[in-house]
Amino acid sequence: MRTIDSIAGTLRSYEAYLLLERKVSANTIAAYMADVGKLINYISTEGKSLEQTDTATLRAFAAGLHDLGIGIRSQARIISGIKSFFRFLKIEGFIDKNPALLLEAPGMSRKLPEVLRIDEIDAMIAAIDMDKAEGQRNRAIIETLYSCGLRVSELVNMEISRIYFDEHYVIIHGKGDKERVVPISDKAIAEIKSYMADRSQLPVKPGEENILFLNRRGHRLTRVMIFYIIRQLAKDAGIRKEISPHTLRHSFATHLLEGGANLRAIQQMLGHEDISTTEIYIHIDRSRLRQEILAHHPRNNR
Repeated sequence: MRTIDSIAGTLRSYEAYLLLERKVSANTIAAYMADVGKLINYISTEGKSLEQTDTATLRAFAAGLHDLGIGIRSQARIISGIKSFFRFLKIEGFIDKNPALLLEAPGMSRKLPEVLRIDEIDAMIAAIDMDKAEGQRNRAIIETLYSCGLRVSELVNMEISRIYFDEHYVIIHGKGDKERVVPISDKAIAEIKSYMADRSQLPVKPGEENILFLNRRGHRLTRVMIFYIIRQLAKDAGIRKEISPHTLRHSFATHLLEGGANLRAIQQMLGHEDISTTEIYIHIDRSRLRQEILAHHPRNNR
């Protein structure tokens, strides 16, 4: 077993591990390093080293977070950072056993996201004013979000050179600097091709030549602008659900699952690193099934 000669050196190695191997974002690295710092301060007051830290110590640390008035979501994030750190120590041979394996995050009630029906998505597309210059662009945006299940950040940075029209797929630059291949529908391809004729008339700004979706001044769209477009179209279509661009991503995944798609395939298309993130769609599917039973089963009809 390797010896931890220096806490500072170990933390530097962990930071490099997060950056180079885990490829997590700078914000996540900063949060994880701060969380580990909290733990190290705690165990030093307990008179223990990292090698001596056991599950009971970690649970006492976690209980202290609640006592300090830290919210449940923040507690869960801190514990996630601690688990990641001890996983690193085990991989690098600094510890024989990982005491964080049995450490549990506080229970959080998981709110199931809103899901749009196909007819509601069609209603949003029908609500687009095609007499406006941005009409065809907005049609392409809705179809692409729903067809590919993209995050809004992935949509605004989507590159023309990464769309393979004949092969029906697009390469997406996603979270953690990772790329994935996502199939794209015939409908989305047709809308994008129609939009390209309008795009060719825009005064494209230097550096934006390869960006697909642009505003009238030739700059890539912002996340806020996509939110505004989606919210306004939902309102115009008479949809009263609280929706966002992410709702189309949720709808994409839910409709795939309902159609019989494999959960692992959905995970890959969404770019989820952990299958547990994708598993929320099982809960959505079961929740909707329960609603259908309550609504239509003869024993529930009064």
